[in-house]
Amino acid sequence: MKMSDSTSILENWEALKALVEEVELDVHKNAHGNKSAGVRARRGLRELKSKAADLVKLTLEAQKAG
Repeated sequence: MKMSDSTSILENWEALKALVEEVELDVHKNAHGNKSAGVRARRGLRELKSKAADLVKLTLEAQKAG
């Protein structure tokens, strides 16, 4: 695995963690009845799912290359 692959994986991981933190607030608000926060939370969770899938692909590519 190249250094650039490792850096890219770590950058994507940090972005994924930041997204979780962003979505967390809306999930809590939705749990307390805020319907608008529920829309934002679901949108954020869909984005989170997509970003997690991208990270999986990236790690698999790095593993195959290394």
